[in-house]
Amino acid sequence: MHTKRQKYALVTGAASGMGLCYVRRLAERGYAVVAVDRREEELRARCREVAETTRQVVEPLVQDLTTQDAAERIVAYVEQQGIEVEVLVCNAGVLSFGGFLVHEPSRIDQIISLHISTHTQLVRALGERMRAYGTGYILWVSSATAWMPYPSIALYAATKSYVRQLAVALHDEWQQDGVVVTAICPGAVDTPFYRLSDSMRRWLLRLGVMLSADEVARRALRALFKGRRQLTPGWAAKAMVLLGRLIPSWAIRRVVRIECVQRLLK
Repeated sequence: MHTKRQKYALVTGAASGMGLCYVRRLAERGYAVVAVDRREEELRARCREVAETTRQVVEPLVQDLTTQDAAERIVAYVEQQGIEVEVLVCNAGVLSFGGFLVHEPSRIDQIISLHISTHTQLVRALGERMRAYGTGYILWVSSATAWMPYPSIALYAATKSYVRQLAVALHDEWQQDGVVVTAICPGAVDTPFYRLSDSMRRWLLRLGVMLSADEVARRALRALFKGRRQLTPGWAAKAMVLLGRLIPSWAIRRVVRIECVQRLLK
C-alpha cells in the first residue's frame, strides 16, 4: 500500500505524444504518476524510462479507455492501491479525418467514449475526492477546434467543444473548494496524429504553426498550477480560435463545396 503522503498524478493516453510529456513533466515536479494507456508494451517501456531518469514512481495501468467500465476500473485501481490523486490529466484522444459518414457506428461510439464518457466519469469520481481533500488539479485537453464546426473533423471538434465547456464550468464550480480545473486548447501539435515528413514538421515548428508536444505540456501544467481556467498556446491556435468566432456559417458552407475539400470528406 502507498502512503497518503505521496503526491500522485494520473495521466491518460500516457504511452506517447503529449501524454508521455505530461508524465515526464509531472515526475520532474516530484509527483509519482499512474500512467494509463491501452498499449501495454509501449506503456511499460516508457514508464521504466521516465522512472529511471526522474527517480520517481511511474506505475503503468493498462486500460482501454473506450470500454464502458474504463473509469470504474481506474478508480478501483487507485482505491485498492491507497492512492490519493492530486493531479488528473485527461489527455487521451484520437483525431480522425474524413466526413461524418466515413465513421462506422462503432467508431463513433469509441470516440465519444474516449473524449467524453470515460473522462467525464473520471473527473466526477476523482474530482469528488479532491473536493473532500480540499485540494486538487484537473487538466482537460480540449482543442482550438472547439470554437466552431469543422467539416472533415466534425466529430472531433464537437467532442472537444464539450470538453472545453465542461472544464470551464467546473473551474468556476470547484475553485472555492480548492480544486482547479483547466482546459488546454492547443492547435496543431507535433504528435503521430499528423503524418508529415520530417522536413515539413521542422518547417511548421520553426514557424510556430505547430508546437512540440513537450512545449504544450509545459505550458499547460504551468497554467494549471497557476489556477487558470483555460489556455490556448501559440499564435496559430489563437488565430484559429479568433477565426472560428468570426467566420460566418455561409462562408464555411462555401468552403465545403470546394472540390478538394469534398475529397477530404469522402
